[in-house]
Amino acid sequence: MKLTWLGHSGFRLEIENAVILIDPWLSGNPVFPAEKRAEAIAGATHVLLTHGHGDHSGDTLAIAKELNIPVVGIYDLVSWWQETQGIAGVGFNKGGTVDLGGAKVTMVPAAHSSSVGGPNGPLYAGGEAGYMIAGEGHTIYVSGDTTIMADMGWMGEYHAPDIGILCTGGHFTMDMKAAAWAAKKYFDFKTVIPCHYRTFPLLEQSADALTAGLPGVQVIEPQVMRAIIL
Repeated sequence: MKLTWLGHSGFRLEIENAVILIDPWLSGNPVFPAEKRAEAIAGATHVLLTHGHGDHSGDTLAIAKELNIPVVGIYDLVSWWQETQGIAGVGFNKGGTVDLGGAKVTMVPAAHSSSVGGPNGPLYAGGEAGYMIAGEGHTIYVSGDTTIMADMGWMGEYHAPDIGILCTGGHFTMDMKAAAWAAKKYFDFKTVIPCHYRTFPLLEQSADALTAGLPGVQVIEPQVMRAIIL
């Protein structure tokens, strides 16, 4: 299983028979090298979206159309794009599970907001979510944008993820200290990978507080376009 950071909250996940692009914001992403775009999306089979904000959904439609692959995510947004943009889609909702090339992807709650830009301001985008992705002997929790929430209790117990991809930048989401607290209280991760940080000066720039708060857990600070083998 191979995971590659695309900067911010974007990842390329190669798992089972799928190559899943998670929250692919490439164009205009200040930490993503534009010349690496073709490499980042090569062979992708699905786009998996946590919510509608542009720093997550930015390149979703362009990639879906270019590669003729489905967008997977909250039903309201995906079905609207199917009708108005002509893309393929797999729309579902919290508690639902879909099979993406042998990887089982379950939508779980997050606590944030979700919208897409419209001509007169933000448009409702169906709500925010996280995912549990099970395959190749692992379960990965992709938090999406969220704060700490009590739902993490049952999510950790029921899904028992061993890998956490956690938003950690602060201001818009949990910061490093809060993510470490949540990881320790609600989950039993073997590996934690921070995201939604380092993109802008407003966000946290180092994962030191996350590492310090999770003794005994492997905390991997990802590097853009450098694969992590899990």
